Amino acid sequence: MQYIDEYKKWLSSEVVDSETKAELEGIKDNDKEIKERFYKDLEFGTAGLRGVMGAGINRMNVYIVRKATQGLSAFILSQGKEAAEKGVAISYDSRNNSELFAKETACVLVANGIKVYLSDALRPVPELSFAVRHFGAFAGVMITASHNPAKYNGYKVYGSDGGQAPLELSDKVLEVIGKTDIFKDVKTISFEEAVNSGKIEFFGEEFDEVYLENVLKQQINKDAVQKVADDFKIIYTPLHGSGNIPVRKMLSKVGFKKVLLVEEQLIPDGNFPTVKSPNPENKEAFDIAIEMAKANDVDLIIGTDPDCDRVGIVVRDNNGEYIALTGNMTGALLTEYILNGRQKNNNLPKDGAIIKTIVTTYMADVICKAYGVEVMNVLTGFKFIGEKIKEFEEKKNHTYLFGFEESYGYLAGTHARDKDAVVATMLITEMAAWYKEKGMSLYEGLIALYEKYGVFREKAVSIEMEGLDGNEKIAGVMKAIRENAPMQIGGKKVLSASDLLQGIEKNLETKAEEKINLPKANVLLFKMEDDCWCAVRPSGTEPKIKFYIGSKEKTVEEAEKTVEKMWNDLKIFIK
Repeated sequence: MQYIDEYKKWLSSEVVDSETKAELEGIKDNDKEIKERFYKDLEFGTAGLRGVMGAGINRMNVYIVRKATQGLSAFILSQGKEAAEKGVAISYDSRNNSELFAKETACVLVANGIKVYLSDALRPVPELSFAVRHFGAFAGVMITASHNPAKYNGYKVYGSDGGQAPLELSDKVLEVIGKTDIFKDVKTISFEEAVNSGKIEFFGEEFDEVYLENVLKQQINKDAVQKVADDFKIIYTPLHGSGNIPVRKMLSKVGFKKVLLVEEQLIPDGNFPTVKSPNPENKEAFDIAIEMAKANDVDLIIGTDPDCDRVGIVVRDNNGEYIALTGNMTGALLTEYILNGRQKNNNLPKDGAIIKTIVTTYMADVICKAYGVEVMNVLTGFKFIGEKIKEFEEKKNHTYLFGFEESYGYLAGTHARDKDAVVATMLITEMAAWYKEKGMSLYEGLIALYEKYGVFREKAVSIEMEGLDGNEKIAGVMKAIRENAPMQIGGKKVLSASDLLQGIEKNLETKAEEKINLPKANVLLFKMEDDCWCAVRPSGTEPKIKFYIGSKEKTVEEAEKTVEKMWNDLKIFIK
């Protein structure tokens, strides 16, 4: 059996350290566990690697990191001396082993004669994206598993534009990795040797200031904060992650005077001891902050995830209760705030565009239409938003204004090409101050949008299907929906069905088929009457299948009821 052979190879290798071998010895009588760790290689997707940490080829560990980096190194060297001299920028978040994996990445690159720009401490995703552009690096590597549970870590690759690795780059790196023996073909040296080689350049606090200067350029109403700073109270939590320093520095520079901190969650800790999951999408992550808010009469709670690319907020409703806004709600508020502010400041360009993913609220489309701004829908994943920004720069056909996705990721400005929770936090807090000046809360601002554009409600459901047969189960659900596409969902007539894997949108009334101008992806999208819609796709980073549902009605109650009806019709496909 191949997985047993691979297991024995690790146990007998002189390269594998004694601690790893002891871990593997500990599972020698557990065939299921051995198979889970060795039946396949941890997949190198379009953004890189992500998986549970541990020994084995289907786990995140130093040997997998080295192998991936050897693949990246070989590709860089194939592009010539200039590519190697441009080098690779590396950063890492607060997860267990993140610093270790970052240094291992640097050691392999330097052993291959490639220049390295290495963060001297943990720094968030947007700073790494900015670093690639700032240093003119050929590529970037971020060690992170974003908002995943503590047992995960990952290896995220970036292209020279600061965006997540384009398909050509990831495909070529993957091709090299496939030919690389995990032990025999990897070049590496000690970290001390790598530093002494002179090929590692560290970046630190001076770099932070340059990054923050670019963030501050995205302010819309600079005076809004000063007008309410004496009374406006914020609670911030980095959820044990890398946002602590950059976010707090930014809030200070903007002028907020009353920023309370969740002290228990300030210290970077890869075990995330105070939360079930370090995910600002989950209201439970804000439990401590909400209790603080109640005691201190706070206007806004804001939290960023471990690598500080996502941000979640909690606001007070009209009953004084603290409620979490979804990524769609926050994105719609920011869309209106940015477009309205630019219009009033006379800097809303005629060729302006807002970019969002196909599973993100369609409220943005309605808002953009009101301002005469084009909205573009791309595949799920911020890499596709980054690619659009690059396209705009090359073709000079649009001006990028804002991009966001329902999963709490936002980017204003082109200083970075990935989600940026620092700039998003700045705009959210500034927006809240702007509403405060008008005598309104952010919640009341959202209600005002509903009155102006209609009530939009969305629901995202992730169903976990782990284990050896997880992928088969997910494939089975996708197959069932494809072969038995519903004609009605939640009482709403389905008008069109899109299969992005086939690249076709079918009008169910006329039976006409249209080609979809998007890359192929395993996504099914249904559009219904009354501006309702739903989509389903496998996760690209976790063993999950994801359902997305959106409705538009006249009241919040009706919109929520429609969403639930739609979900009830869809969940019958899960067995």
